[in-house]
Amino acid sequence: MEPETAVATVGHAIQLSVAPVFLLSGIGAMLAVMTNRLARVVDRARAVEARLSGEAPGDLASSHGHLRTFSRRAKFINFAITFCTITALLVCAVVATLFIGAFLHFDAAVPVAILFIGAMSTFFAGLLCFLREIFIATASLRIGPR
Repeated sequence: MEPETAVATVGHAIQLSVAPVFLLSGIGAMLAVMTNRLARVVDRARAVEARLSGEAPGDLASSHGHLRTFSRRAKFINFAITFCTITALLVCAVVATLFIGAFLHFDAAVPVAILFIGAMSTFFAGLLCFLREIFIATASLRIGPR
């Protein structure tokens, strides 16, 4: 391969991979939000668990209810993080496939399309889990005195 052709091939592969790389930035931001939410849920659950031994018997049921809610929220955030991480891996595979296709001179359209559809499907699933966690959080929200 001529050096000018090789540079043009690399340049074209970089142009094609710019959009997926920006998508990775967005997924990274979503993962940061989700991990922060998970950390807050874990911190709140630990605080409730620490108070369990000194609570009156009448308050134990309420505390156990809060812990069940925290557990459900953590489960859905964990699913969301897992799906979004898989999304990021699939997007990385899209970029790698674009470069491999450019260097090995094969039509990468079908593998790239399949990987991208997989990435969008897992991102969709991750956002649904994240939305479910938000619904659980707002349903258990208590503002003001009881």
